[in-house]
Amino acid sequence: MRSLSNPYCGAALSDPILTDVPYPSVDAEAPRALLARCPHANVTPLSAAPELADAAGVAEVLIKDERFRMGLGSFKALGAAYVIACDAAQGQARGTTYVTASAGNHGLSVAAGAAAFGAQSIIYLADTVPESFADRLRSVGAEVVRAGADYEASMDAAMQAAADTGAVLLSDSSWPGYTVRPHRLMEGYLALMAEIFEQIDAPPTHLFLQAGVGGLAGACAAIARVHWGDATRIIVVEPEAAPCLIESIKAGKLVETTGPVSAMGRLDCKVASLIALKGLARDANDFMAISEAEGDAGAAFAARFGFESTPSGAAGIAGVLAANGTLGLDADARVLVILSEQSDA
Repeated sequence: MRSLSNPYCGAALSDPILTDVPYPSVDAEAPRALLARCPHANVTPLSAAPELADAAGVAEVLIKDERFRMGLGSFKALGAAYVIACDAAQGQARGTTYVTASAGNHGLSVAAGAAAFGAQSIIYLADTVPESFADRLRSVGAEVVRAGADYEASMDAAMQAAADTGAVLLSDSSWPGYTVRPHRLMEGYLALMAEIFEQIDAPPTHLFLQAGVGGLAGACAAIARVHWGDATRIIVVEPEAAPCLIESIKAGKLVETTGPVSAMGRLDCKVASLIALKGLARDANDFMAISEAEGDAGAAFAARFGFESTPSGAAGIAGVLAANGTLGLDADARVLVILSEQSDA
């Protein structure tokens, strides 16, 4: 594990590429209002994990368990499907084709949202994504196209397909000129934090947030700052094989990273979302990169106590364990983590 204290916390990153990029939304009421109309909506539990607290040497660990969110197996159910629901509310979804690339559950959210509102979906997958996941996408009506050796290559293919066919590109990342839909998508994630605010008795001293392109981390950190101010130390956890946020913060600008394929496949993204980077530069206190072994250990530890997930889904837990008493994790610390996906997602 390596960590970096964020020198920009509370301030703006000066990279010119971020000038016209919005900060993450903090409007949780919009997605909650739409969720209230969804027959599959449910509040996910916030559970104490005393064994993890003992192992980490802290007073308390609480786990927001997103494994059964709306029957889709992850927090991503709150994202792309929310964007499509917003389109539907404006009469713009039915008959539309949505195109995206996915390293995992984002594609499932696009597929489910499209199916629910009379739209079509085409999901581009890298060669590294298991065929079992491709079958899950097909089972909810998506067309699956294999394209490229990694997530970035599949995204290039999805962007080209959207440009060639007029389909709507619905990415969970953002880049220059593409911010409106990912900004709304990140807004959907705020619903889980709004639930936490109602479930928790007092602000945690630490919030560990795993990140791929950074959408979940950016959304959760932004609204946590609004509700909890400086009471909570926010730590962003990435794979060492894909440290796009920590390296960008270190360089003071957007950095495209390289590295091997990570077993934390949902987090194996080499370029950060601009919206997430802008928000996290302001809102996060620390960034940390964990090894493959640390990611595996976090998932294995969680599974021993009934929180079965993947190394991606349990990366926040892995971060708590890997920190090993650093980052202010003392006997009085009260820690919040998000278990972001089920074990067979």
